[in-house]
Amino acid sequence: MRVQNIKRSSIWKFRLSTATMTLIPAAVGINYVAKAFAEGLKLPVWLGTLGTFLASMLAGPVAGAISGFINHVIYGLTLSPLSTVYAITSIAIGIAVGVLHAKGWFSSAKKVFVSAIIIAIVSAVISTPLNVIFWGGQTGIPWGDSIFAVMIANHIPVWISSFTDEFILDILDKVVVAYLAFFIYRQLPQRMIRFFRDDK
Repeated sequence: MRVQNIKRSSIWKFRLSTATMTLIPAAVGINYVAKAFAEGLKLPVWLGTLGTFLASMLAGPVAGAISGFINHVIYGLTLSPLSTVYAITSIAIGIAVGVLHAKGWFSSAKKVFVSAIIIAIVSAVISTPLNVIFWGGQTGIPWGDSIFAVMIANHIPVWISSFTDEFILDILDKVVVAYLAFFIYRQLPQRMIRFFRDDK
């Protein structure tokens, strides 16, 4: 269950090359379809960062952040207007995934789990204020919002209730997405992985 860690001279180097210009739209498409699929089936996860994970793992945190940002803008313009504000969260997720991957935290199944928890914390910290501002603290996922409702009914402050709601959902979502990205990445030809590494 281990993969070779691809090292780069600098994870922050970014060049809008042909490879990157191909990867980013593909990542945006994966994000869009995965999120629409999850919402259509009322799944207890969002899945809308799968493309961001893959872009960050292949081409670094900047490519992942751009992919996440563009996806939320497009999704907001077509299906869910308020989705655009969560572009901030996706930028942070792309950066977190890219840094963790470069540091070797996607090299084994055990490390992927730890990475997913770290990414969930990052996502929850940024998303909670947005949830409070735009949704009164809720996330839009029924079973998560039921936890929020119970906490509010027990006079727990809205910020704590909202963070708990978001964090519980983020742990589930990011663990699922992280392992999906991990297994997809493992199946990619080493030639493709080296292509993006050398392109940096």
